[in-house]
Amino acid sequence: MEASNQSSVTEFVLLGLSAHPKLEKTFFVLILSMYLVILLGNGVLILVTVSDSHLHTPMYFFLGNLSFLDICYTTSSVPLVLDGFLNPRKTIRFSACAVQMFLSFAMGATECVLLGMMAFDRYMAICNPLRYSMVMRKTVYVSMAASSWLAGGANSLVQISLAVQLPFCGDNVINHFTCEILAVLKLACADISISVVSMGVANVIFLGVPVLFIFVSYIFILTTILRIPSVEGRKKAFSTCSAHLTVVVIFYGTILFMYGKPKSKDPLGADKQELADKLISLFYGLLTPMLNPIIYSLRNKDVKAAVKNLVVQKHSTQ
Repeated sequence: MEASNQSSVTEFVLLGLSAHPKLEKTFFVLILSMYLVILLGNGVLILVTVSDSHLHTPMYFFLGNLSFLDICYTTSSVPLVLDGFLNPRKTIRFSACAVQMFLSFAMGATECVLLGMMAFDRYMAICNPLRYSMVMRKTVYVSMAASSWLAGGANSLVQISLAVQLPFCGDNVINHFTCEILAVLKLACADISISVVSMGVANVIFLGVPVLFIFVSYIFILTTILRIPSVEGRKKAFSTCSAHLTVVVIFYGTILFMYGKPKSKDPLGADKQELADKLISLFYGLLTPMLNPIIYSLRNKDVKAAVKNLVVQKHSTQ
């Protein structure tokens, strides 16, 4: 299954939970359940934002994009994870691995940019309401969403192109559930410093810059809300951005937890640490896409009303 040192690697072995076979069926049911919730919740959000004319606004257009992105992001990896839980031969072709890395990387970067675009939309709506309709025209917000997808795709193309050009001629075992790019780079039998630097720059651009932009936007938003004289007015203004703020906190909070938590120094606990890291990474990719539609449904009257109308229309046609 592993390539020799003289030949080029044509496939990778995904370890997943191979060392813990008793856990595979349990996690298969759990991951499948979460994936179905993601498909259903985000699918309903896309349906109501497209079908309900009251939701044909910039905010809900971005929300529809976010839901579609979450479906694409999870679909790029979850079927592979589920197959690994059931299939004793946990291998993936080099080309399929490259495609999976590209899709996952592209969706992740696109979501970072899209959340920043959504913050700008909320900034304009609350801080400059008189100019909102003029600035956030359809051509503008469609271009903003399209640029998010293009930026994420272009960044992923650069990172994955650098990765697949590296020679892989030794170990082909990936200690992960999917083709996670850092895990793959560790297997290259050449200097990976260019890829590491490139990913570092990309992280600053696609993680750091959107976070800073969102932070500054919400400083202005909160300052504007606090200036509203009536309590009811403040509540109404904050309710229009609370769902987006909650999603941002969960999205970036889980990233900080993943990469900011201290590593265990106990060599005896290294295996447990590796297992925990893999599971945290896996559930990070499912948590935000699963919670997004729930948050926007619970905290948004327009979405709840649109879902109710959709249910009523479905029953009336039966």
